[in-house]
Amino acid sequence: MMPIIDGHNDLPMRLRGQFGYRVEGLDEHRPELQTDLPRLRAGRVGGQFWSVYVPSDLPEPEAVAATMEQIDAVYRMVAAYPSDLGIAYSADDVERIIADGRIASLIGIEGGHCIARSLGVLRSFARLGVRYMTLTHNHHTAWADSAAHPPAVQGLTDEGRAVVREMQRIGVLVDLAHVAPVTMHAALDTAFAPVIFSHSGVRALHDHVRNVPDDVLTRLRDNGGVLQLTFVAPFISAAAKEWLDAADAEWRRLGLPQIFGDWPRAPFPGEDPADVPAWTTTDPMTEPAFRAWVAAHPRPEVTVAQVADQVEHARDVAGIEHVGLGGDFDGTIDLPTGLTDVSGYPRLLAELSGRGWSDRDLDKLTGGNILRVLRETERLAQEPLWPLAPAR
Repeated sequence: MMPIIDGHNDLPMRLRGQFGYRVEGLDEHRPELQTDLPRLRAGRVGGQFWSVYVPSDLPEPEAVAATMEQIDAVYRMVAAYPSDLGIAYSADDVERIIADGRIASLIGIEGGHCIARSLGVLRSFARLGVRYMTLTHNHHTAWADSAAHPPAVQGLTDEGRAVVREMQRIGVLVDLAHVAPVTMHAALDTAFAPVIFSHSGVRALHDHVRNVPDDVLTRLRDNGGVLQLTFVAPFISAAAKEWLDAADAEWRRLGLPQIFGDWPRAPFPGEDPADVPAWTTTDPMTEPAFRAWVAAHPRPEVTVAQVADQVEHARDVAGIEHVGLGGDFDGTIDLPTGLTDVSGYPRLLAELSGRGWSDRDLDKLTGGNILRVLRETERLAQEPLWPLAPAR
């Protein structure tokens, strides 16, 4: 069976936030993380898009620098484990690295704020191996609308359309996770190559702002792109989303501190990474009043079967050629039972197999479809990665 090629994993963010970008020990079980090399192997992961996430409310020049640090962290992680990981710049690289028995490591930027309105920065990131960019994260950019707020520019401005065209000209996948439906349609109107959703759900089963409507799924089929279904529980289950909203409201009512504090700084030159203050976090279950609330309001269980329902709906609307997987591990703590870390993919595949999915269709889901999109995007890229378009 085709190994998993997953669309989104936030391990680089966790390495920055908790470990000062130290990459040691990932070849051992790391219970404080959802990702390590033994569990990637157990999960049959053969390719991983590592998200180089930085918050979308950072000033854009600062976001550029932080994104560079995140990219560097991916390269350092791969260099530390050369027998397990390999940097992939192309579909051929992915196939070669998987054939070598290693995990192909691709890079995805999570948010257009990270290019600071500069096509030169975009092209520079592409030269460093960035293979997709999500157009927004949870804030609008000046040129694209996020799903997290009411639209401000009705999808994409002329500048945003120019960004989409340039991404596809240089072979960088356009990722529509996190954007508003009006932005999805505007991007599809502009795109001449396949687009992706690196980690999203389907809105017909759960009307969450991060999920994709059926009219977009239909257009995704015609575009040739792929929706990589995520495992984030509040995107899958209305009950999980309602519980999370109620828990957040209770947390605020109790006047408790932010669960995640400010974005952590990176180590300074010459500083021991172990001395960098870790990301300030609060474990909700250490707060007695909140723990009592949880005891009275148990978190609803989200199941592997509900994830399979999302996968099957996307298949039924967009077609089997247009589905994939994007777990969002180490980017969330709200995950289904049985899918709480990267070792869990075989449980989902077993569920789908039990529903009658053929090995051929599972191969398309696990990696064949996103590999096709990578290769088609490379074919349609009209120019090499030099700054031939007008500089911004």
